Amino acid sequence: MNLRKVSLYLLCLTIGVLSCKKDDEPDPIVIEIRDRTEQQLADMDSLVKYLSNHYYNSSEIAAALPNAGINDIKITKLVSGASVPDGHTLLLDAVGAPKEVVYAETDYEYYVLKLNQGGGDSPTFADNVQILYEGFTLNNIVFDYKFYPNSNLFDLTSVISGWQNVIPDFNTSESFTENSDGTVSYNNSGLGVMFLPSGLAYFSNASGGIPAYSPLIFKFELLQMAENDHDGDGIPSYLEDVDGNDVLTDNTDDDTYRDNSGFIRPLYNYIDNDDDGDGILTKNEITISTINKPTKEEVKGVTLEYNQVLLNKIKKEQNGSYTGTIITFKDTDGVGPFDYLDKNY
Repeated sequence: MNLRKVSLYLLCLTIGVLSCKKDDEPDPIVIEIRDRTEQQLADMDSLVKYLSNHYYNSSEIAAALPNAGINDIKITKLVSGASVPDGHTLLLDAVGAPKEVVYAETDYEYYVLKLNQGGGDSPTFADNVQILYEGFTLNNIVFDYKFYPNSNLFDLTSVISGWQNVIPDFNTSESFTENSDGTVSYNNSGLGVMFLPSGLAYFSNASGGIPAYSPLIFKFELLQMAENDHDGDGIPSYLEDVDGNDVLTDNTDDDTYRDNSGFIRPLYNYIDNDDDGDGILTKNEITISTINKPTKEEVKGVTLEYNQVLLNKIKKEQNGSYTGTIITFKDTDGVGPFDYLDKNY
């Protein structure tokens, strides 16, 4: 009898505790998924307002080029009724017309302040980059940064869409110098500021202190790049974009794979070492050669056959000459598609 009373008491106590926990827990935050086109219009309005009432230290930047860095860029809010100080430029006057891109079946516009082109190579949307950056909201709240270079590279296929659009329009550093204290100084790097609508950033996803539907600003300095070949098949990933839409979702043979969680995923060409599924590895259906010239311009100007492509990455040799890499795509029947995309060859 006493045991039954104790058991009943414990059961009631447990139910009470669980009930209290449930009542005390905050309700999950539900983010309404907005129409992308409508949100883009709102974001552009916010970006234009920001550009219209902020200026930057244009004279100081010009004097520091070609080796100005992100720490040299000073963006200041214009006091209401005041004029832009001498030696500074209103951002809206500096960025020019907005850039345009289609993403997620939506027409997007964004702004870029190009301060220095850079003297090195230009990465593609699929490459790895060494980059310094500072990201902040339109309220000038910094949410992320990287101020000193290290060995970490960013894979542009795994970052927000806006970076994939902006970074390839700049060049890496022309050269670098190893200092006696172990640091490295980069010379003539790509330098700029990007002003992105939320649809080219995190859109409805709040991330790391960034509220949902936040337009974002990034100062950035592009230092180095490494050409990406995700599947190691000899074809850089940017060339696996068969339809040329800057999205790596081409899947010539429509094959799949099972990921670590057990889900079936498409095996896109850029992660497939047999793109046409004919049992012959892609690397065995292409030929790779190099060409060396005194200048980079001469390498870029080399005459190519219809089935050849000069890779984007051109290497500067110690003797000052430049070496480019050429891929020759085998085309057995001479009418295409190339053998690595053709199951019949």
